[in-house]
Amino acid sequence: MNVSLTVNGKPVECDIEERTLLSDLLREQLGLTGTHRGCDTAQCGACTVHLDGVAVKSCNLLALQAAGGSVTTIERIAAGDGSLHPMQEAFRECHGLQCGFCTPGMVMSAIDLVRRCPEPDVGAIREGLEGNLCRCTGYDNIVQAVALGARHMRG
Repeated sequence: MNVSLTVNGKPVECDIEERTLLSDLLREQLGLTGTHRGCDTAQCGACTVHLDGVAVKSCNLLALQAAGGSVTTIERIAAGDGSLHPMQEAFRECHGLQCGFCTPGMVMSAIDLVRRCPEPDVGAIREGLEGNLCRCTGYDNIVQAVALGARHMRG
């Protein structure tokens, strides 16, 4: 099968098997390894990307389901000059990561959360990140990072 979509602002056309997951297309065919595969069951959120501006778990979505859509991965959210996205900077400032495996998915989910709820309180942040698991931290620093990132994103 052939699939056409936009990935990180660039048109992409790939030959794939019908059963190819979006996460596999991104990682294996396009070399975008910031999209991590953790559980392959949409439970951990490490594979979170934005599809048409909405956070989705790419391990639970066929690449064909994204056909014609626009996918943004963690590789695309930094500024053109290489400076970090405000949410990435907040994760760095608040030590919201340890091993870093879950961080791309957490950041992508957090950006989507803040777009939907520009001033999230602690409860909204915890609920918004409910589908993202971290095995290293106690989540407090992640929640603080999202709150700070939301403030930075608001300006």
